[in-house]
Amino acid sequence: MSEVQTQPGEARYRIAVDTGGTFTDVVVGSNSGDMAVGKALTTYDRVFTGFEASVRRAAESVGWSGDEVLRNADVIVYGTTHATNAVLTGKVAKTALLTTDGFADTLLLREGGRRDAFDSKAAYPPPYIPRHLTFEITERISAEGDVLIPLDEEQVREVLGSFKEQGIEAVAVSFLWSIINDAHEKRVAELIKEILPGVPYTLSKEANPTIREYRRSSAASIDASLKPLMADHLGKLRSDLQAYGFAGDLLVVTSEGAVLDVVDVLDRPVLLLNSGPSMAPLVGAAAAPDRDTVVVCDMGGTTFDVSLVEEGVVRHTREAWLGEPFVGHLTGLSSVAVSSIGAGGGSIAWIDGGGLLRVGPQSARSTPGPAAYGRGGEEPTVTDACVALGYLDTEGFEGGFTLDRKAAVQAIDTRIAGPLKMDTLQAAQAILDVSANHMATAIRQAALEQGVDPRGALIVAGGGAGAMVAAAIGVLLEADTILIPATAGVLAAYGAHRAPIATEFLSPLHNDTRSFDAGSASRAVEELAAKAELFVKRFDGVGDEPNVTYFVDARYPGQAWDLKVYLGAAPDTSGDAAGIIERAFHEEHDRRNGTHDPDSRVEIITWGVRVEIPRPEHAKSESEPTRTSEVHRTDDIVFGGESFSTQRYRGVTLAPRDKVLGPAVIDQPTTTIVVPPEWNATLDERSNIYLTRKEA
Repeated sequence: MSEVQTQPGEARYRIAVDTGGTFTDVVVGSNSGDMAVGKALTTYDRVFTGFEASVRRAAESVGWSGDEVLRNADVIVYGTTHATNAVLTGKVAKTALLTTDGFADTLLLREGGRRDAFDSKAAYPPPYIPRHLTFEITERISAEGDVLIPLDEEQVREVLGSFKEQGIEAVAVSFLWSIINDAHEKRVAELIKEILPGVPYTLSKEANPTIREYRRSSAASIDASLKPLMADHLGKLRSDLQAYGFAGDLLVVTSEGAVLDVVDVLDRPVLLLNSGPSMAPLVGAAAAPDRDTVVVCDMGGTTFDVSLVEEGVVRHTREAWLGEPFVGHLTGLSSVAVSSIGAGGGSIAWIDGGGLLRVGPQSARSTPGPAAYGRGGEEPTVTDACVALGYLDTEGFEGGFTLDRKAAVQAIDTRIAGPLKMDTLQAAQAILDVSANHMATAIRQAALEQGVDPRGALIVAGGGAGAMVAAAIGVLLEADTILIPATAGVLAAYGAHRAPIATEFLSPLHNDTRSFDAGSASRAVEELAAKAELFVKRFDGVGDEPNVTYFVDARYPGQAWDLKVYLGAAPDTSGDAAGIIERAFHEEHDRRNGTHDPDSRVEIITWGVRVEIPRPEHAKSESEPTRTSEVHRTDDIVFGGESFSTQRYRGVTLAPRDKVLGPAVIDQPTTTIVVPPEWNATLDERSNIYLTRKEA
């Protein structure tokens, strides 16, 4: 980590940025404990333009200088969907895959099945790397690590020598049983450096050391294909920041619900996949640490993300598909369990061939954006419906421009109201109703798939658009209480602001609780402990006391899938480690699946350790000023097809324990909170807002 020289009394800052499909959100914290938030349209051609604009808006909102904030930042945490979008759209480097002879179809065959078992017409998905760019290499290592067939180095040289003519930009190497003995993969790496100097490559043992061949090969292939792209993307960002005088540490958000130094991410960009949605659950966990189950909803301009927090712990998974399950791509790496659908403020409303109203998944994004943005958009969106109904303040919108209500109404009339023979407000309400139903369905599915009844959970709603439809979703889910965090409008950015520096290390050594091999278990734990210690030393003095948690991936014999079981401290392999693991697995299996077999042995597939280094929070140096709630205007706003005279409050004037009776609208700098007639809003001690139904 870099050393930044500071002067006594000099203001220092920490910046967290979330680059979304429509808006770039920023949270800026100072060493005095003050905080500012900002939002600006995302700029696709040069990400720093939108980043700098959002930092400037945040700084100016509290009287700081945007230039000074960037120059005096000790840490910038950057979150981006760039890697995920590149994989989903296929805009990655031209990559070749080297595999063991006879295993060229690993990426083609994948794992899993179909979403619809009876759809015989579904096209079989192509592999991530085309078959003609997959090369079988003569070599073979046994499951015990013995060399059965030596590596044919002349063949490797011939294959690598042909890559220049084919325009290969990156190379992935995935040999069978390299997780036990990776000598052949390492030798190929040496040959790549010799024959193709400067061409990035990834070895499967380093990308994802798992026993599952497809996941290891997929992780290596995707990682290699992203290296040129992300080196260019993050390189440009670093150059732009340095040109502004930034000399601090650049950290990047990962899919593990944590951040890592940019150097680590450039070396292993596969960690960026699905990283964008991983931050919001951290805010949900902090906002309601005592609740058994919290459903966190993050609604931005393009997507609606759902995640679960149980007893303050964010749920992780190794089953996070890129794209649709079974036809997308899977890396098998640990990531925050998030379900996403194409439902956001920019989701486009349209009429299908049967005359039914649809909303999404297509999005207007930031360019051209919703019609109300006045940037050339002509398609009606959820945002346009909110403008037409009166939810959004056209004059006080904090996106850096004034909303055009006339353009929003025209788009709704032309594309929806006219064809469906509805008036403007009916059509706008229908757009919101359809969108809310989509989101409620996504919440039900995500919760029920993980054994949680959403009716008994606390719903945490955030994102730039989430607070506008939170109450409508609550009604559909039969929820009586919804929590809108104080930082709801920049939920993911605030999660990045407080995210720990963290990573996981794995050791794929098979074991069995009834025929326990203490020797191999001890070697695995010692290897993990050494890696954890080195990681902690790298960030010595950067954060608070590290949290080191050991776990295993385990299963009942014959099971297709395994479960991650946390053990806490390093298991005593010379003691009752087998019994502890077995009992912990039975308990976790029962909790997740509602059943367990206490008489069965347990297979340990992988040993692992997670290392978290919490980043310290700056305590606020002075007490909050006294506030008086301010109603800045009374508007006629439509709720459920009926117009109500509605007071608009400035959110910054509300104080802890203030109560707002519905109908009302609370205008925050980065979001708008809609309180329908059947609901009330109350602020807690931390300025979080609870929506509660009046009859509850």
